[in-house]
Amino acid sequence: MSGLGVGAFAAACERVLPLADAAAEATAERHRRLAKPRGSLGRLETLASQLAAIAGKTPPPLPRPAAVAVFAADHGVHAQGVTPWPQEVTAAMVATVAKGGAAINVLARQTGASVTVVDVGVAGELDPAPGLLDRKVRGGTGDLSVEPAMSQEEATVALDVGSEVAAQLAAGGARCLVTGELGIANTTASAALVAAFTGRGANTVTGRGSGIDDETLARKVGAVQRGLHRTDGAGYPLEVLASVGGLEIAALAGFIVGGAALRLPVVVDGLIAGAALLVASALVPDALGYCVAGHRSAEPGAAATLDHLGLEPVLDLGLHLGEGTGACLALPVLEAAARIVSEMATLDEAGVDGGSAGHSAGPDIAR
Repeated sequence: MSGLGVGAFAAACERVLPLADAAAEATAERHRRLAKPRGSLGRLETLASQLAAIAGKTPPPLPRPAAVAVFAADHGVHAQGVTPWPQEVTAAMVATVAKGGAAINVLARQTGASVTVVDVGVAGELDPAPGLLDRKVRGGTGDLSVEPAMSQEEATVALDVGSEVAAQLAAGGARCLVTGELGIANTTASAALVAAFTGRGANTVTGRGSGIDDETLARKVGAVQRGLHRTDGAGYPLEVLASVGGLEIAALAGFIVGGAALRLPVVVDGLIAGAALLVASALVPDALGYCVAGHRSAEPGAAATLDHLGLEPVLDLGLHLGEGTGACLALPVLEAAARIVSEMATLDEAGVDGGSAGHSAGPDIAR
């Protein structure tokens, strides 16, 4: 892990193990013996095997309670006119999440997940509030189109913050982690990271974010292109992250690796969390196996990320809000996958002859 110190993130990197293939295969074998045609539960079956591989045992433990961490930060590239929203909206939304009034709060309540919001780089000071952690590294990044967004040291501190929050939530009882974020102009930084790590052009991965017009989109693409040109030649992932990333994106990368180190499933949200996953998997390749893509965001950079990493999303609802909303919506599906393995009867228990059960699947029925 060249370029990293000996903080929480570096320690987490050392604890990330390859997935337990034996547990995954044992889970797949049990699915072949359940009272159903083989493969008839589709993604629930493969998700169950992944959950077992993550935990290292079968049946896999239920991925609940879940904990959502919403990392918040501002971006200097806002000065390039990449969004019509004022930068102050970030702080206002942090306060809204802390009060329980944001979309992520509604969906978390529905799924029984906790929500913690973390100030890792909001411009200006925030009033203390329940559920708000002050882990500010600096008050927003530099303008990535003309200068490094942050130093590598600052990026490393943000990585540490994410790993520490993952450990804190796990110590509080969380058995599944959900990625969330807030930050006006963070889709610009995310597009730059996606382009840098996937090798795709800025114009193909930069989307409209909050619904910007053509003129604003052109400015946004231009800012991403300038950031990429300035970053050209950076070889180490930490360099790229520091050059064109965001503090909340760095913290999310640390959060993902921290969850993997604890053998917990990490449900990844849309574009911004996907950019963080690109960083995390570049730094710690084995961390990718601990992640589930919660949904397919409508942002083009999110689709490019899923394709590059070979991930199939659980849901596709046309969402592009962020905050962790799409990932949170996927939680009931993950829980269903785990419950099927532990609670469903086998063919023998159901008194069914797998060879003559009369299912239309014929020879594909488990024996």
